[in-house]
Amino acid sequence: MFIGVLGGAVAAVVLVVLLFKMMWRVAEPDEALIISGSKHRTEGVGDGLGFRIVTGRGTLVTPGLQVVRRLSLELNEADLDVECVTSQGIPVHVKGVVIFKVGDDLVSIANAARRFLAQQSSMGPRVHNVFAGHLRSIVGSLTVEDMIRDRERLTAETRAASGSEMEKLGLIIDSLQIQEILDPTGYIQNLAAPHAAAVQRDARIAAAAADRIATEAEQEAFARKAEATRNSGIQQAGYQAELEKATAHAMQAGPLAQAAARQEVVVQETKVAELEAARKEQQLQADVRKPADARAYETRTKAVADRDARISAAEAQARETELKAAAEANRVKVAAGAEAEATKARGLAAAEATRATGQAEAAAAEAKGLAAAEAARALGLAEAEAIKARAAALAENQEAVVAQQLAENWPEIVRAGAEAFGNVEHMVLLNGAEGMGDMFAKALTMGGTGLGLARQLLNSMNTNQPSAQPATTEIIPVQE
Repeated sequence: MFIGVLGGAVAAVVLVVLLFKMMWRVAEPDEALIISGSKHRTEGVGDGLGFRIVTGRGTLVTPGLQVVRRLSLELNEADLDVECVTSQGIPVHVKGVVIFKVGDDLVSIANAARRFLAQQSSMGPRVHNVFAGHLRSIVGSLTVEDMIRDRERLTAETRAASGSEMEKLGLIIDSLQIQEILDPTGYIQNLAAPHAAAVQRDARIAAAAADRIATEAEQEAFARKAEATRNSGIQQAGYQAELEKATAHAMQAGPLAQAAARQEVVVQETKVAELEAARKEQQLQADVRKPADARAYETRTKAVADRDARISAAEAQARETELKAAAEANRVKVAAGAEAEATKARGLAAAEATRATGQAEAAAAEAKGLAAAEAARALGLAEAEAIKARAAALAENQEAVVAQQLAENWPEIVRAGAEAFGNVEHMVLLNGAEGMGDMFAKALTMGGTGLGLARQLLNSMNTNQPSAQPATTEIIPVQE
């Protein structure tokens, strides 16, 4: 009984597994499951589709109530082979390829399922027809040159024009390639002919230039080869000459060595002779020249000493004479200066006395002027008496009166006498200052002769008339 129960349970599990396996459907990565048989709502597509789309996962399907079909999402390829006419009216044959697939979004899958679910093999021809129509329209607006030079433009315009229709079919274009443009009329070939000729010309020019360069290189290589050969011969000749020179030098080495040895002997003998001559010259210097030089030096030194002694004695004698003359002149100068100072002092004393007398008289006159008439009358009487007494004294003793006048007018007398000496141009003094002093002393102390001289001086003062010509007087004092 237990076995029966266990068998029933196992059968039930197996049945359940079989039922699950029959109901479970899994979508491969490159396909989409289209489940129909019940109303489903698909996000992004809208309500009322009547089928459900499953991609990349598994889902449960109710057998007998739902139907599952698969829509391939893999790439598809459609060849393009289209007869077109350009804007120039030239027929061309355009070949290309379009690679497309069903879009991965639910809308594209739903559109492709409605159109190609049972006829997936017809996708290629229908895509070809879509692209052929648009390609003919676009080629009709272009020239052959535009198509050849700008294929990218042709591809882009064709893809853009077909994109909206492909979207309605639920398809997307992965790639569009224009592979070939054929020209049955030979227009394209004729367009290429000038360029081909130019390329051929350039090729020939390049080939000629290359040939010329190759020839020049070959000739230069030949020249360098000849130069290398010449240089090699020159170097070999040089080496041969050096070898011969070395051989000759080696052959001459013996005689050259002997000559060099002989030359060295001669050099040493010459040095010995020079040393011997130098020794003899030094001996001559020591024996003859130096004693002679010593005797000459002694004689010259003695002569110079005698000359210097005589010069020194003469200079001393001259200096002594000069000092004596200077002392005598200085003595005479000092004596004359002393006498002159004495005379100047006497003159200054007399002048000072006269000035004092004048000042006293001025003071007396001022006092007399301030006195009354009595003083003036008394002065007049005194002057009258004085004149009267002077006249009587003059009559009785004329010499005393003259002496008194001399004493009163002595400064003027001295000045007048000095003026007389000032007119003398030449004066010869035999006895110097002493003669001058004696002359003045004798002139002033002479008796009657002195009075006569005084009178002459007074007359000179009264007249005050200088002589017309300066007198030249020679005073010769007589030394007693």
